[in-house]
Amino acid sequence: MSDVFDATEAFFDALASIHWGWLGLGVLCHLGRIVCRSRAWRNVISAAYPDREVAWRAVFGGYCAGIGANALLPGRGGDLLRLYIVKHRVDGSTYPTLASTMLADGIFDLFAATSILIWALSAGVLPGGDVLPDLPAVDWLWVFKNPTQSLVIAGFVLAIALIVGGFFYGRITDFWKRVRQGLQILSDPLQYLRRVAAWDAADWTLRLTAVFFYLHAFGLPATVYNVFAYQVAGSLSTALPLTPAGIGTEQALLVFVFQGVAPASQILAFSVGVKLVTITVNVTLGVVAVALMLGSLRWRQRVQADAAGRA
Repeated sequence: MSDVFDATEAFFDALASIHWGWLGLGVLCHLGRIVCRSRAWRNVISAAYPDREVAWRAVFGGYCAGIGANALLPGRGGDLLRLYIVKHRVDGSTYPTLASTMLADGIFDLFAATSILIWALSAGVLPGGDVLPDLPAVDWLWVFKNPTQSLVIAGFVLAIALIVGGFFYGRITDFWKRVRQGLQILSDPLQYLRRVAAWDAADWTLRLTAVFFYLHAFGLPATVYNVFAYQVAGSLSTALPLTPAGIGTEQALLVFVFQGVAPASQILAFSVGVKLVTITVNVTLGVVAVALMLGSLRWRQRVQADAAGRA
């Protein structure tokens, strides 16, 4: 945690040298990618419920509420909030189906992130096994340090899942029917490419363009290599976000992948600056979305009351 405080201090020391015009362009790209992503998710939901009205504004509001909560909560807790909001805006929708629509929408992400990760591994961007144990603040490092214990835990969880599945076979069969419903868009590849993948590709284009502008804003070389290196570090830090927005892990990885590009203090100022800006934007959007969609900022009590009512 001390590394995060040091990085934050470096950011405030560098405030005077920030190019705010470039930073503003990066924020605009960030807002644009949120629009693109919510359009893609709306189209996946619409394919799952072709006989229902799926308004984009409702999906956009749920998506913004989710990313706002994810900026403050570890473990992607905001995804539950966006599912809750959208479920109450699409008549007859269910949580298993809506959750599987998120999986369908994430297929392009998996392809793009894997492609960049393969590039990073082949280019030697990422730290090797001899370096990882020495990197501070990498919150998923325990898995790599303790592979045997990790496999035992994974096996135990799998065994419990199989036992539970045997007891509730009938309900699970119905559950998987609803999951397949959420993946309906994948049954028509052309529709998926036109209505989902195209929007997701625009999302990735905007997020990489935003990184380009952020690098300029903090006086770092805005090269293609640096743009992709930053994206790799950001993707890995949020793959298993045990801290809100993956903060801490991203700073540790960026100091490594950007070594030799600029002093560590400048890299930390850049990393924390971008993180603070995106968190501020996401939280602001989330607060407005929750207030408009739920009529109250106390969304946890609303979700708990709804769950109690169903019980």
